[in-house]
Amino acid sequence: MSLDRIIEHGKRNGYGSLCEGGLRMESFPMRLFRKGNKKFWDPETIDFSQDAADYAAMTPEEKRLTCYLATQFMAGEESVAQDLQPFMTAMAAEGRLADEAYLTQFTFEEAKHMQSFRLWFDAVGLDSDLHEYVEYSEPYRRVFAEELPKSLYALQHDPSPAAQIRASITYNHVVEGCLALTGYFAWAKVCASRNILPGMQQLIKYIGDDERRHMAWGTFTCRRHVAADERNWDVADERMQELLEPAMGLIVKLFDQFDDSIPFGINLDEMTDYGLDKVNRRLESIESARGRPVEEIDEDYSPMQLEDTFAEEDEKVVAQSLAAMS
Repeated sequence: MSLDRIIEHGKRNGYGSLCEGGLRMESFPMRLFRKGNKKFWDPETIDFSQDAADYAAMTPEEKRLTCYLATQFMAGEESVAQDLQPFMTAMAAEGRLADEAYLTQFTFEEAKHMQSFRLWFDAVGLDSDLHEYVEYSEPYRRVFAEELPKSLYALQHDPSPAAQIRASITYNHVVEGCLALTGYFAWAKVCASRNILPGMQQLIKYIGDDERRHMAWGTFTCRRHVAADERNWDVADERMQELLEPAMGLIVKLFDQFDDSIPFGINLDEMTDYGLDKVNRRLESIESARGRPVEEIDEDYSPMQLEDTFAEEDEKVVAQSLAAMS
């Protein structure tokens, strides 16, 4: 955007896309937006008929674990779809049109993920009230009913870099980068253990691809603020330390519902180690922005490359884990 025209938030005194340079297509948020345009998928094209048969054939404990995973994912997707909008306001206040554009795609994808899980529940015949699968968990309530909306809606009256970092750490790095990714890992174990639930396998592949872009944007957003002011690194680190206890507690509480052994060969230590590894490596990426010129960060594609690396590693880890079970 041309520096000789400052477009004020809430006042149509100009158009960012008409300014000199327009939308820089190689900026990080526009690259994510362009990538997402090429990845469009429709939940209603996924065939869940075999999933219904596979679910019906499960043992009661296998069904219970599957319900916990699916219910907590669907409620989580609803939560993040509702709570993301204030970040758009913060980007508008900062004059970051490309980020606003990407966040419209981001929000649309979260709503689509919610719809997808509801279609799966309907297909397998789970149409009763499902609140019992989330309301038992105090850590789930704290993360999704307290910390997530509180940190995101704070942006409506405080769009400062520190507030953005707290919101991004909560949303992108704890809810998505720790909890959702650990959940995908658990789903991979469930589905691949007996090659069941092909519709869910396809769904998780689609959602995981979307979420990697979301998490990359969160890492990028934290990195550009840390590059601009190194004190923001302490904000990121402190917020993560505040949320690790309820995040790990949520994972432990879920699998603690199974007294003897967790179905599908899932190991609790493997789940928690997986989640912590991803958190620590994203924090390293954020910290690496200290002392970097801000203008370099805006076109640095490394946050997306990190997520692609995680995806490749996940395939190998799941394969190795399943080989050990056989």
